[in-house]
Amino acid sequence: MENTLLELRGVTKRFGEATALAETSLSIHEGSFVAIVGPSGCGKSTLFNVIAGLLAPDGGEVRLQGEPVTGATGHVGYMLQKDLLVPWRTVEDNITMAARLTRRVNNVDRAEARRVATEYGLGDFLRHYPRALSGGMRQRVAFMRTLVTHQPLLLLDEPFGALDAQTRLDMQQWLLQVWRDTGRTVLFITHDVDESLFLSDRVLVMSPRPGRVVADITNPLARPRDMETLTDPAFIELKSRIMHLLHGGAS
Repeated sequence: MENTLLELRGVTKRFGEATALAETSLSIHEGSFVAIVGPSGCGKSTLFNVIAGLLAPDGGEVRLQGEPVTGATGHVGYMLQKDLLVPWRTVEDNITMAARLTRRVNNVDRAEARRVATEYGLGDFLRHYPRALSGGMRQRVAFMRTLVTHQPLLLLDEPFGALDAQTRLDMQQWLLQVWRDTGRTVLFITHDVDESLFLSDRVLVMSPRPGRVVADITNPLARPRDMETLTDPAFIELKSRIMHLLHGGAS
């Protein structure tokens, strides 16, 4: 039986006279990978900020593991499109940044940073500064910084949007490996329908502002996935359906 990790009940958000989020209810199962797609300005990032407690909703409730967390912070790992690495800190120091912001970094924190960096291909770069890293490497460091918060839910807001096509595909495959290894629950915002289908178990499609979920699509594509997935007839059919929804079609 699948356990519900995250639940939103009738969440709404306004900015002045503008409604960013219409009434939104959804549930996310523990260990799942759920992608969110929608047009620019539809409220995807606003939704993440409400889940993370950075914005208070005007209505509704957010629950994590059955407990209300509406307006609270510190219960999710949150990664933005920009890596936001601190340029004067090494890779190791950037990975431990979440701990550094709340307390003194200890040997356990440093050992974990070294472990995840080594496990996911950056063990030789622990003493390097961000300026010496490629775009994909910087995003891996930013993700590791999010991972070591040990939160059960990871919010990833277009983390690969600024990368070139080949690096983006490499990062998608890398992310799936980390997800399989860790069993974390992932909510992933993207504008790229191919990316949403390549990564996810479910795709939530949002409407133009005021944003609301207009379709909740189960992704039946078998795992593990590779380049051949992109030419699977089921992939092409799902992509067509989602593109139709994004351009105003009915679900």
